[in-house]
Amino acid sequence: MVRIKDIAKAANVSTATVSYVINERGNISSDTRKKVLKVIKELNYQPNNVAKSLKINKTNTIGVVVEDITVFSSPEIINGINESADENGLSILLTNLRVHRRIGNNFGEFDKCRTDVKAAVEELVSRQVDGIIYVGVHNRDLTGLIELDKPVVFSYCSSRTENQFSVNYDDELAAFEATNYLIGLGHQKIALISGLIDSIPAHGRFLGYYKALVSHNLEFNPEYVKTGDWEYLSGYTMAKELLSVKNRPTAILAMNDLMAGGVFEACRESGVRVPEDLSVIGFDNRECSFYFTPRLTTVNLPLNEIGMKSMEILVGAIRKSDIPETDVKLKCNLVERESVMEYSTVR
Repeated sequence: MVRIKDIAKAANVSTATVSYVINERGNISSDTRKKVLKVIKELNYQPNNVAKSLKINKTNTIGVVVEDITVFSSPEIINGINESADENGLSILLTNLRVHRRIGNNFGEFDKCRTDVKAAVEELVSRQVDGIIYVGVHNRDLTGLIELDKPVVFSYCSSRTENQFSVNYDDELAAFEATNYLIGLGHQKIALISGLIDSIPAHGRFLGYYKALVSHNLEFNPEYVKTGDWEYLSGYTMAKELLSVKNRPTAILAMNDLMAGGVFEACRESGVRVPEDLSVIGFDNRECSFYFTPRLTTVNLPLNEIGMKSMEILVGAIRKSDIPETDVKLKCNLVERESVMEYSTVR
């Protein structure tokens, strides 16, 4: 095993100089640094990262706790975390809680999982991670979930705990722009199929929808708002109800792509053509939205960017290089496909 004193002898410098070069410290001349690095390469020196981390009290390792890696949003967020970690020379340790497999969308039962969260965090802390990113499966307030003296970023969920950070996307703005898009195409009778009533994203998206109507002096019709549960069947059931309304809407904004798929099926059974008779917009831009017939116009979520921003904020908090933003909301974008048509051409 090559030791620091071997490098010092070969480079004809002190062991302190070698240590300064390895740890990127001290006032070492450029020529001396190059000479030491050349010897390190020639001798194939492998630093003792454990000893180094103990000395500087940092391991350059980030803990990532993901509620469920099988949920559509998680892989892209984790990919963004990995991408940013690579750029910053960091490694990650990932733990999958499998929350969705255990409680589905019944987040009122999340208390069943709190013990697992605590165990996952304790395991990562025991491995000397410098900070933690917690990736949710649904945006909700998780204040008090993790109590830690290390920086913590909540990604795709949020926390109001002091010195903790949150990164999400802007639900309200996304729904506002999607509704505006329909209004710009001449639609005035626009229906909404909501997610669960106690959901933060559902509240934000409803508010965006409502504000878009008000900004164009359009009447808000409560009969056009139906509450689903994020699943395909509820989209189907709510669409059936909307299609039976006397003054039927000309467009439906579904709060996710699964419910939009249910709308498509209800239209098919009822002989309603999409988009000729009814325009439909989804939310999430899941892979399935591209394969619907017609292909679904939907709102794309900045999942990769959420992961990258989460890591960027965590790195800033760890290195104390600046004061990170505490509550970030990134912008979504509308993906235009074939499920929307101008109202003037609706038959």
